[in-house]
Amino acid sequence: MDQLELFDLPNPCIGVCENNSKGYCLGCLRSRDERFNWHNKPVAERSRILKLLEQRRARRDAARLAGKPDQNLEADLGSTPDMFGF
Repeated sequence: MDQLELFDLPNPCIGVCENNSKGYCLGCLRSRDERFNWHNKPVAERSRILKLLEQRRARRDAARLAGKPDQNLEADLGSTPDMFGF
Protein backbone atom coordinates (compact mmCIF):
# COMPACT_ATOMS: atom_id res chain seq x y z
CA MET A 1 0.00 0.00 0.00
CA ASP A 2 1.28 3.45 -0.95
CA GLN A 3 1.56 5.81 2.00
CA LEU A 4 -0.74 8.31 0.25
CA GLU A 5 -3.52 5.75 0.39
CA LEU A 6 -3.59 6.15 4.19
CA PHE A 7 -4.68 9.78 3.96
CA ASP A 8 -7.57 11.48 2.23
CA LEU A 9 -6.17 13.64 -0.56
CA PRO A 10 -7.50 17.21 -0.54
CA ASN A 11 -9.52 18.70 -3.35
CA PRO A 12 -7.24 21.33 -4.92
CA CYS A 13 -10.18 23.64 -5.72
CA ILE A 14 -9.56 27.18 -4.44
CA GLY A 15 -12.94 28.56 -5.49
CA VAL A 16 -11.73 30.37 -8.62
CA CYS A 17 -13.72 28.42 -11.16
CA GLU A 18 -12.94 29.93 -14.53
CA ASN A 19 -11.61 28.03 -17.53
CA ASN A 20 -8.90 29.18 -19.90
CA SER A 21 -9.23 28.68 -23.64
CA LYS A 22 -7.86 25.13 -23.33
CA GLY A 23 -10.40 24.12 -20.66
CA TYR A 24 -8.08 24.27 -17.64
CA CYS A 25 -9.32 25.94 -14.46
CA LEU A 26 -7.45 29.19 -13.76
CA GLY A 27 -7.77 28.53 -10.02
CA CYS A 28 -6.70 24.93 -9.51
CA LEU A 29 -5.17 24.27 -12.97
CA ARG A 30 -7.11 21.03 -13.46
CA SER A 31 -8.72 19.98 -16.75
CA ARG A 32 -12.43 19.31 -16.89
CA ASP A 33 -11.81 15.55 -16.73
CA GLU A 34 -9.52 15.99 -13.74
CA ARG A 35 -12.17 18.05 -11.91
CA PHE A 36 -15.12 15.80 -12.70
CA ASN A 37 -16.02 13.42 -9.83
CA TRP A 38 -12.85 14.25 -7.87
CA HIS A 39 -14.01 12.48 -4.70
CA ASN A 40 -14.92 9.30 -6.61
CA LYS A 41 -11.56 8.97 -8.35
CA PRO A 42 -9.17 6.31 -7.02
CA VAL A 43 -6.46 7.60 -4.66
CA ALA A 44 -3.73 6.76 -7.19
CA GLU A 45 -5.41 8.89 -9.86
CA ARG A 46 -5.94 11.83 -7.49
CA SER A 47 -2.30 11.56 -6.42
CA ARG A 48 -1.16 11.60 -10.05
CA ILE A 49 -3.29 14.68 -10.74
CA LEU A 50 -1.89 16.48 -7.68
CA LYS A 51 1.65 15.83 -8.94
CA LEU A 52 0.71 17.23 -12.36
CA LEU A 53 -0.71 20.33 -10.67
CA GLU A 54 2.63 20.93 -8.94
CA GLN A 55 4.34 20.93 -12.35
CA ARG A 56 1.72 23.25 -13.82
CA ARG A 57 2.03 25.69 -10.90
CA ALA A 58 5.82 25.69 -11.29
CA ARG A 59 5.51 26.56 -15.01
CA ARG A 60 2.94 29.26 -14.26
CA ASP A 61 5.09 30.74 -11.48
CA ALA A 62 8.22 30.65 -13.66
CA ALA A 63 6.37 32.55 -16.37
CA ARG A 64 5.31 35.17 -13.84
CA LEU A 65 8.87 35.51 -12.53
CA ALA A 66 10.08 35.96 -16.11
CA GLY A 67 7.85 39.02 -16.29
CA LYS A 68 5.22 37.63 -18.60
CA PRO A 69 1.93 39.50 -18.16
CA ASP A 70 -0.96 37.55 -16.65
CA GLN A 71 -3.02 37.65 -19.85
CA ASN A 72 -0.30 35.58 -21.55
CA LEU A 73 -0.15 32.93 -18.82
CA GLU A 74 -3.15 31.18 -20.28
CA ALA A 75 -1.21 30.45 -23.46
CA ASP A 76 2.00 29.69 -21.57
CA LEU A 77 0.35 27.01 -19.49
CA GLY A 78 -0.35 25.05 -22.64
CA SER A 79 2.88 25.86 -24.45
CA THR A 80 4.89 22.95 -23.01
CA PRO A 81 2.25 20.26 -22.73
CA ASP A 82 2.58 17.34 -20.41
CA MET A 83 1.13 14.00 -21.41
CA PHE A 84 -2.34 15.41 -20.73
CA GLY A 85 -1.96 18.43 -22.97
CA PHE A 86 -1.18 20.92 -20.25
